[in-house]
Amino acid sequence: MSLQTSSSVSSAKANLLQKRADDVVIVSAVRTAITKARKGGFKDTHPELLLSHVLRAVYTSVSLDPKLIEDISVGNVLPAGGGAGAARMAALHAGIPVTTSLNTVNRQCSSGLTSVNQIANQIRAGEIDIGIGAGVESMTMGYGAAGIPASYSPEVLSNPLAEECLLPMGLTSEAVASDFSVSRLDQDAFAAHSFQKASAAQKAGKFAAEILPVKAKVLVKGKNGEEEEHEVLVDNDDGVREGVTKESLAKLKPAFTKDGSTHAGNASQVSDGAAAVLLARRDVAERLGLPIKGKFVLASTVGVPPRIMGVGPAYAIPKVLEKTGLSKEDVDFFEINEAFASQALYSIRTLAIPSEKVNVHGGAIAIGHPLGCTGARQIATGLNIAKQYGARVFVTSMCIGSGMGMAAVFVSEQ
Repeated sequence: MSLQTSSSVSSAKANLLQKRADDVVIVSAVRTAITKARKGGFKDTHPELLLSHVLRAVYTSVSLDPKLIEDISVGNVLPAGGGAGAARMAALHAGIPVTTSLNTVNRQCSSGLTSVNQIANQIRAGEIDIGIGAGVESMTMGYGAAGIPASYSPEVLSNPLAEECLLPMGLTSEAVASDFSVSRLDQDAFAAHSFQKASAAQKAGKFAAEILPVKAKVLVKGKNGEEEEHEVLVDNDDGVREGVTKESLAKLKPAFTKDGSTHAGNASQVSDGAAAVLLARRDVAERLGLPIKGKFVLASTVGVPPRIMGVGPAYAIPKVLEKTGLSKEDVDFFEINEAFASQALYSIRTLAIPSEKVNVHGGAIAIGHPLGCTGARQIATGLNIAKQYGARVFVTSMCIGSGMGMAAVFVSEQ
């Protein structure tokens, strides 16, 4: 596994690499392991406890006085009880004082990135000096029929585009594959490569620096058939599988339509996990003697047709690059969420991004996609990759259910 970074630096990239007192910098970024919903190491862990673990770790790891954290934003797509209360509970449990405010945000699969963007913009506007953007999801506890409303307004559903927002995500994957001729063979090859990259990275210990080991309680059936509680150390993404090939994936049946191309092996895994990113204004971080891992530059969002929501990155990435004055060649690598192989592959092909620059350690097909967590998880992963390979500029991006895309630019200073 290698990542080739260009030695030439454009004027736009050189400007981006300059350090300024009012930069929004990343002081620390951490994530839990990502585990399989209903089967993995966090299946019996409530999301507020997962969130508490990363909130505590993100400030204690740099010895920051939690009283200096002014605001927290948490991405969460499937919250019980509205979400904000449980997230506030998590912050208090994590040792963050009652004087620190908090909100939750739901922009579906980009919620974790949206939370980081919110905190960055508050710092940029002078509203706060230090804050945390985070994301959490227990798809074990929140995913499924229980979260679907019994009905929607017939008047609103009379609008065809509004009605398309209700399409199951798997059918939007099939629409992208069909409309843009992304073959089953190509999807399976892409998915297999994601598993192979993640498996190799995991075996080489390349995820260790970004993962917070967590002791979790897991219920298992004992010999008498009754559930017994065991404590386990969760420090690896348990959805990563070794030995996956396009040939092995070819044996799987389509999951959403009889003659479709999307199946369990080339779609993102249903997962549990949490991540947090501690941000500050550069001059404040320097005055406090805090380490600086990198800086948050800018994020952009776009809307796309709900029926083909997966194409979001193909539009969000060019928008954020245009706003920062960067070219595709200025970016050392991309973390593009693999909601489905169909949409990720379409976006990569449309933007003509070299495959070796995308998801260097694999993506959500292999690692998992806890909805509200992913946007923050990608930042922790991106900073880890940048340090390991000497990269400077990276972009994270994802498609968003109901037809949107989001992308952000980061600079590593490690």
